[in-house]
Amino acid sequence: MEEIDPIRQRDKPATTLRRGWTTGACATAATKSALSALFCGEFIDPVSITLPKGEEPSFPLAHENLEEGFAEAGIIKDAGDDPDVTHGVLITVRVSRAFEGAGVIFKAGEGVGMVTKPGLPIPPGEPAINPIPRKLMLTVVEEVCEYFEKPQDVIIEISVPGGEALAKKTWNPRLGIEGGLSILGTTGIVHPFSCSAWIHSIHRGIDVACAEGLPHVAGCTGSTSEKAVQALYGLPDHAMLDMGDFVGGLLKYLRNHPVPRITIGGGFAKLTKLAQGFLDLHSGRSQVDFEWLSNQAKTAGYFDVAEGILSANTAKHAREIGLEVGFDLAPIIAKQAHMVALDVLRSAPVDVEIIVVDRDGAIIAQNNGIPDE
Repeated sequence: MEEIDPIRQRDKPATTLRRGWTTGACATAATKSALSALFCGEFIDPVSITLPKGEEPSFPLAHENLEEGFAEAGIIKDAGDDPDVTHGVLITVRVSRAFEGAGVIFKAGEGVGMVTKPGLPIPPGEPAINPIPRKLMLTVVEEVCEYFEKPQDVIIEISVPGGEALAKKTWNPRLGIEGGLSILGTTGIVHPFSCSAWIHSIHRGIDVACAEGLPHVAGCTGSTSEKAVQALYGLPDHAMLDMGDFVGGLLKYLRNHPVPRITIGGGFAKLTKLAQGFLDLHSGRSQVDFEWLSNQAKTAGYFDVAEGILSANTAKHAREIGLEVGFDLAPIIAKQAHMVALDVLRSAPVDVEIIVVDRDGAIIAQNNGIPDE
């Protein structure tokens, strides 16, 4: 998945959001145009392709180069109104003839990563070009080669100038994809603010962890809690799952793809929502319930605190009201969040730990289900 760009997200208009095209769709269109030029000397511009669900988008070329033995075509990726880091990048495909009987050979050019860890849809040692984009490119190779009556022995080398730097802003380094971006896409279409794409990336992170046999992984709501958890346990980068707000997506996938141990880290407000039973922690889809927090104080016997919490402005404020008299809501939140997580996991063989951090990254509560002695 391409990582969200917060600046582009902030500037989104309130109108209907515009769809975009995946890196895989752009690479497929560039392949079709370049291969045609290799055979007949003329690029197709604009070039149209057929996507898996039957859509037929058309792409203008931003780059073309025809030389002895190869042809290159480039397309600027338009992600629509989806705030990902690959919006506006140039996807370039160079095609050349392979030896007889070779079939189609995929290569990673500048800015396209290589897979180095098991657990992904593409095996280690292969360019990070996902199965659906590969299938789309194979289809256009077959189509163009049949039209020009040429053998389907072709080398497809995909490049994304600047892709290696951009990849550091994505999950690729943690997934064991080194040297650049992935060529992605299942439908060829980018849907703005795709929650499913984020959850898909969480799933792939778990797949890699399982394939690597990692004993301990962590999912955190943000960078502050992530740094705290990683520092606490010295976990490698690929054990850090970019959970964000999607704790439900993480836990539900772990039910059928268990790892021995999961630490869930987050700020007090985010984990309060988990403790309340919410599995999507985004502010637009769940809210801190101050009456619920008040009831936790009542249960602990702090009736004056409970009354004060009802007029609190934020979750942080609610905790501070309790701290004034020596009562801390954080351990209660950690315990309740732990119970919710176990409930979602059902009987999966996964040890769960909850870590609550403050805004400075200090750990203010931990719960792993083991009673204090």
